[in-house]
Amino acid sequence: MPLRCAILDDYQKVAFSMADWSELDGKIEIDRFHDHIGDADELAAKLADYDMVLAMRERTPFPAAFLGRLPKLKLLLTTGMVNASIDMEAAARLGITVAGTRGSAGAAAELTWGLLLALVRHIPAENANFHQGGSQWQLTVGRDLKGRTLGVAGIGRLGQLVAGYGRAFGMNVLGWSRSNTPERSAELGIGFAASLDALLEASDIVSLHLPLNAETRAIIGKRELDLMKPGAILLNTSRGPLVDENAMVAALESGGLGGAGLDVFDTEPLPLDHALRRFGNVIATPHLGYVTEESYRIYFSEAVEDISAWLAGNPVRVLNQPDPALLRR
Repeated sequence: MPLRCAILDDYQKVAFSMADWSELDGKIEIDRFHDHIGDADELAAKLADYDMVLAMRERTPFPAAFLGRLPKLKLLLTTGMVNASIDMEAAARLGITVAGTRGSAGAAAELTWGLLLALVRHIPAENANFHQGGSQWQLTVGRDLKGRTLGVAGIGRLGQLVAGYGRAFGMNVLGWSRSNTPERSAELGIGFAASLDALLEASDIVSLHLPLNAETRAIIGKRELDLMKPGAILLNTSRGPLVDENAMVAALESGGLGGAGLDVFDTEPLPLDHALRRFGNVIATPHLGYVTEESYRIYFSEAVEDISAWLAGNPVRVLNQPDPALLRR
């Protein structure tokens, strides 16, 4: 029997067209799942006979208990080189190799800026009115970005790109992270915020570019939202749980928060009855930050490389350290 590989969450049905899978012909049998399977029991049953699984970013969690229900799983692939939804230590204990891929460096940062422009210039509403042939030619009055203050929380690779966009638009840019220094901010050509509170208080727009971990989960809650300027905008294209969703909904309802540009959520896909769907000043996309042709070509091409290398006994881009004595082969 050939080894079997499952490709999860191929929503757009593009996995096969974005890479040359022919080198795996006759070596493995591949099945694609186009719809998200959120029920753990249903997913475990579907994956029970697969030797390999390719997960799309963090759409599907693989905690220890779930991994234990996949007796044949030998190779777990993730698009991207970081995946907080996979219990790496549990996979190692079970002899499961986890390998990753690279991706497009700027895709999420570019989407962040698209969400911001959509918010301040009311692009979705005006575009809908244009196509619907509304009787009123112009509906809204937008706002300039030039001269406003952009606060970037997290000034790693993506945060630095967004800070650069802000500078190009003539904004005053502040940066904060736990490891930031005045000298580093000066090197980047941006202002230094000594604390997250200081960043929130000074900014007209706050953009989050932080990893999700125990320290950053719900780092933006009611207290932090109350610190922001009345009418300020919050952007989150990093991880949904960085923000307390209930607190954000309350701030939008009260008018204290002027708007939000969101690409990530606590639960994905977002439930149809979720409160965030009610607000006209919320511009949201379904976790599209990495969904570009360039990213997908890297993801799936390197997934093929990962599988080929694993089959040859020389795995690459390995993200965990399974005990060789426990490896499933």
